[in-house]
Amino acid sequence: MKELALYIAKQIVDQPDKVEVTASEEGGVTRLMLRVAEEDKGKIIGKQGKVIKAIRAVVGVAAAKAEKSVVVDVE
Repeated sequence: MKELALYIAKQIVDQPDKVEVTASEEGGVTRLMLRVAEEDKGKIIGKQGKVIKAIRAVVGVAAAKAEKSVVVDVE
C-alpha cells in the first residue's frame, strides 16, 4: 500500500523528489503519513478534499483486496 500511495502522490505533485510516505501500525490498522513539499499540499488535498479522498479510496480498495486496513493522512 505504501508504494501505491507513493506512486500516486508522485504523479500529482510538481516536486516528486520531496514526496515521502511513512507507515506505522496501530492496532491492526496501517497508517500511511504522506509528506509533500509545502507548495504541493494543495494539489494532494485538492478542491474540497477530492484528490485526497480519491487517493484514500484507491489505497483502501487495494488494502481491502489484501484483507488489510489502511488509513492515509497528509502531514
